[in-house]
Amino acid sequence: MPHPRDVLLGSQAGKVILPVCDHYSGVEARIQKSLALQSEMIDEFGACVFDATLDCEDGAPVGGEIDHINMVISVVKTTKLAIKNVAKRIGVRVHPVGHAAFASDIELLVKGVGQHLAYIMLPKVERLYDVQTALQAINAAGGADIPLHVLIESSRAVHQVFDIAAHARVESVSFGLMDFVSSHNGAIPADAMTSQGQFSHPLVLRAKTEIAAACHAHGKVPSHCVVTEFNDTDALHAAAQQASRKLGYSRMWSIHPAQIRPIIAAFAPSEGDIDTASRIIEAASNADWAPTSYLGQLHDRASYRYYWQVIERAQQTGRALPGTMQAYFH
Repeated sequence: MPHPRDVLLGSQAGKVILPVCDHYSGVEARIQKSLALQSEMIDEFGACVFDATLDCEDGAPVGGEIDHINMVISVVKTTKLAIKNVAKRIGVRVHPVGHAAFASDIELLVKGVGQHLAYIMLPKVERLYDVQTALQAINAAGGADIPLHVLIESSRAVHQVFDIAAHARVESVSFGLMDFVSSHNGAIPADAMTSQGQFSHPLVLRAKTEIAAACHAHGKVPSHCVVTEFNDTDALHAAAQQASRKLGYSRMWSIHPAQIRPIIAAFAPSEGDIDTASRIIEAASNADWAPTSYLGQLHDRASYRYYWQVIERAQQTGRALPGTMQAYFH
């Protein structure tokens, strides 16, 4: 029996699929807690439902960059890298290409634990040249197989984002809200960095939609920015829902462990959506992917594609699937 992915996605079959939450930590104790939580949630959901990004940019003290990245390398080396045969996903954010610590970050990181990294996150990308420069260094250190995630933090970068997202080694593009706002020299007010204000200022919204559009044009994953009010679960959930349902984002940053589950819940399809998608995909498969009807509506491969993507997102977020759908992921 053909797999829905092969039948429905066509040229999209190679599109990048990542966990919907990208959790950041930079202090050693918090890094250890993040990796322990990742293991616990793999055990709970049977899938790696969030990425753990270890921060060697903002997380590193000025003047202590080498000590900090050596600490991160040591933690990764001593971490159990699979739970119940499910691989843990660990990435590292390095310094930007223009920073004095960039070269040592890449040299130490790739040679030390490159084989264990799911990706490297590159901040403050302004143009395609920054991506190319970073990858030259990563390749030279022996990391030619390591994917790159990039962080867009200025209007200049937004202008270049389609070219950046098109690069074959780029898996995901993130939006850096606070740096984006501060790059405007006070022209964007501070409330545009809040959980509500970031969805109303036109320049911020334009940046977000350009990033999402660029990613979807090239089969990459758009990753939404942080909500700094980490104790306000309602604000976080509302922001995550707006990002996923109105702006086209399929991933979001977490900066506190309490944000991880609300983000996963906001990006996950509902039980009703999963049930509908499962019934439609099962009927489509039984009809050899010819048109069918469900509750009085006609469906063909265009709508089958959408409902299969609902099933994929349910699997990404650890949601229960009927046995007929579970079989597609074994």
